[in-house]
Amino acid sequence: MSDELATTDATAEETVSADSEYKMSVTAKIDEVGPCKKHVTVTVPRADIDHFYSESVSELGGQATVPGFRVGHVPKKLIEKRFRQELTDQVKQRVLMESLELIAEDNDLDPINEPTIDVESLEIPEEGEFQFEFEVEVRPDFKLPEYKGLKLERPVREIGDKDVDEYLNRFLNQYGEMEERKEAAETEDYLEVSIKFEHDGKPLSEVNELVVPLRPVLRLQDAEIKDFGKLMAGVKTGDTRDTEIEVSEEAEQIEMRGEKVKATFTVKSVKFIKVPEINEELLERIGAESEEELREEVKNILERQVTYEQRQTTRSQVLDKITESADWDLPESLVTKQVENALRREILEMQQAGFSRQDIQARENELRQQAISSTRKALKEHFVLDKIATTENLEVQPQEIDMEIYYMAMQQGESPRRVRARMVKSGMIENLEAQLRERKAVDVILEKAEYTETEMEKPKENQVSAVARSVCSTFAAAASEEEEAGADEE
Repeated sequence: MSDELATTDATAEETVSADSEYKMSVTAKIDEVGPCKKHVTVTVPRADIDHFYSESVSELGGQATVPGFRVGHVPKKLIEKRFRQELTDQVKQRVLMESLELIAEDNDLDPINEPTIDVESLEIPEEGEFQFEFEVEVRPDFKLPEYKGLKLERPVREIGDKDVDEYLNRFLNQYGEMEERKEAAETEDYLEVSIKFEHDGKPLSEVNELVVPLRPVLRLQDAEIKDFGKLMAGVKTGDTRDTEIEVSEEAEQIEMRGEKVKATFTVKSVKFIKVPEINEELLERIGAESEEELREEVKNILERQVTYEQRQTTRSQVLDKITESADWDLPESLVTKQVENALRREILEMQQAGFSRQDIQARENELRQQAISSTRKALKEHFVLDKIATTENLEVQPQEIDMEIYYMAMQQGESPRRVRARMVKSGMIENLEAQLRERKAVDVILEKAEYTETEMEKPKENQVSAVARSVCSTFAAAASEEEEAGADEE
């Protein structure tokens, strides 16, 4: 299907121009070459090229230093001869930039990524018009669904003292000290293990040292051991246990998807955390002035988690309703490139809600095992919410970002400065802003929705142990940890 710029005629070519000091005219033609992908052919008339060439000669003539001539008095012919390559490069750059801006502005092209243009291979002819082509991924064009007055169910739960006590005990674990257990391991003990993975009797990969809590499920980035608690029940230092696991159907290593792998665990030690007493020293370390203030902060975290669960439940209902008509396809290349971004945004939302590192890692590994399908769904949701945010003129303020970073820092036991530095270095600060804008769009929908309240189930705690390791490869996880350690040192 062919789509002409600035016209409904599929075969006609239209002049593109914009209000500026010099009005450039180009002829451009757009063809759809795939989902959300356009092929653009641009023709620049000789008059535009000559205009930019004359401008460049004048600008260069006014500042060029040539022996025997005063600055600003070098003959035009000499400028053209001596600075031939510089002029060519400058004209090409200006022609390309001006053309791309005009095409995007005048024809509602909304690129997702930079266009694929091999600038080095392009040459502007000495005579006649200049033509170049490129492909670009653009935002899908769709009619915004009705998003006001939706009927939704909203789960509710009151936070009591018992909830605060349970969470506070888990929260204080990060400040406790590990002690060796000489007896058999108990639930929530920490197992220091090495793991060997084999496929068809041949070594696949190996984890030499890993500390993991003993919980019912062990979730890796590309597989899951659902009976991990039973497998490792009662282990002692030196014990070995074997099991068979299946690699996720969406694992990064395509050839290993769905394959059965043997995992051998060797227990190096069994340890437990001695929860510290709440005293002045611990309170100072945490950054709270009193136990009452600490409990109040914990209650705030739990209320944020309830809000998160409410948001996720209602958001899921909202997105199901507003994406019912989102039957447009997305290019596979775009989905693949956006896997990490989608993952980062989910992690950010959990960090903002005050979930523990283990909870976040468990969710991350779950998403990695469904990376392609979950990202495709998340991208469609993003485009719809982004369009709603634009319609409602929603923007994120700097102080809103500062507040989110403060809450994440408090939950992780770090300073806001360090958390911000790590986010800036990893590129997650942009994800945070985009995620907050989407949240505002959801809030607009939720404010105008009609609710039926239901009882929220108490969340099941500590069911999953999650580790940043892969059955098929441990290299990516190790590199990721090195990057995080580097950010922490800043």
